[in-house]
Order: sequence, then C-alpha cells, then structure tokens
Amino acid sequence: MATVKVTDESFDADVLKSSTPVLVDFWAEWCGPCKQIGPALEQIADEMGGQVTVAKINIDDSPMTPSKLGVKGIPTLMLFKDGQMTSMKVGAMPKGKIVEWLAEAGVKADA
Repeated sequence: MATVKVTDESFDADVLKSSTPVLVDFWAEWCGPCKQIGPALEQIADEMGGQVTVAKINIDDSPMTPSKLGVKGIPTLMLFKDGQMTSMKVGAMPKGKIVEWLAEAGVKADA
C-alpha cells in the first residue's frame, strides 16, 4: 500500500476516523531530512500496509493541521490510534528506528 496524501480538509476522515493506526509524516518540499525519510516511509507503507496507514501532509499546502497539533519542526512523525495522537517523533531517522518505534507503540509487522 502506498502512502496517502492528506490535507487540512481530509485529515479528520483520513486520520482521525481511520479504523487502523495512522503514521502521519509532516513534511515540506524544501526539507532535506524530510526527503531522506521519504523512501523509508514508502517501504513501511508497502510492508506494513495491513497494520498501519502511512499518511503524508505537506505543511506548506496544509498549514492548519500542523499548527493545530503543535508541530514545531519537520520532519515530525505522529502516530494516531482511534482518533488520538499516541506517540510523536521529531527529526529524520532510519527505517529500522521507525519500525522499532511503531513496534513499541503496538504496531508490528506481520510475522
């Protein structure tokens, strides 16, 4: 499953009302570290599609949602379960660390 593009308008439906956990990547086109983690997030979306939806929201195109959620720097990754933000990480990290963080939050890849 590919990543899902989310906007201010679609955030409630795509993230808050999702029946599966959603990993949201707050990013921008001009952000180097955001581009670094992009391929890792695509791989996670493909490998863990049944367990988690990976969503991306461009903070320049959709500034209201990150502002409302208190996003201060990018990339910021937030994990939402049942409409609530349950965990957050700021800054680029390798795929293994993202998968480890998801596992700690209760989202595990199929064995």
